[in-house]
Amino acid sequence: MNNKDFLFEKLILASGSPRRMELLRAVGWPFDAVAADIDEAVRAGEDAVSYVKRLALTKAQTVASRSPESLVLGADTTVVVGGEILGQPIDDDDARRMLNLLSGKWHEVLTGVALLRADQEAPLVDHETTRVRFAEMSVEEIDWYVATGEPRGKAGAYGIQGHAALFVEEIAGDYFNIVGLPLRLVYEMVRKSEQEV
Repeated sequence: MNNKDFLFEKLILASGSPRRMELLRAVGWPFDAVAADIDEAVRAGEDAVSYVKRLALTKAQTVASRSPESLVLGADTTVVVGGEILGQPIDDDDARRMLNLLSGKWHEVLTGVALLRADQEAPLVDHETTRVRFAEMSVEEIDWYVATGEPRGKAGAYGIQGHAALFVEEIAGDYFNIVGLPLRLVYEMVRKSEQEV
């Protein structure tokens, strides 16, 4: 196998997430980012796995309709604690509510991943799950963290790669999934899609 076999195929990332972009840049994966503006509401009776996979696929399909010749990657991340799906907080009070739910408990971070290739009939859709345990957080710690502004725009109201690292006691699974993109899963899916061409 020569070095050419390891070249990354350029992606269209159907996301405006700075975290996903940073992860792709970190591994040297060439991409263009195109935000997909979609309705992210949870449907009645929808479980977390179905939810993130549906949103990832919808994002990919939305962007693929504008870039039909490209390999399009859609992803969506959510947090689940006690059976409740925690998306992005609507305001600081909602962020405090979410952090109170996470305090002292294990929760799951799920990322749905969808890959659309123009010359294939069916998209590839999968997901990654990582378990995270938060330390007990005091009211003062939660207020301090919310005041940093970091919870805004993040599923579950925290970013593990930032200030929230102070409160993470344990992780079981893929760290990059928590940041927002399970790179190993994406790599495996791209390789699989190449084999199916």
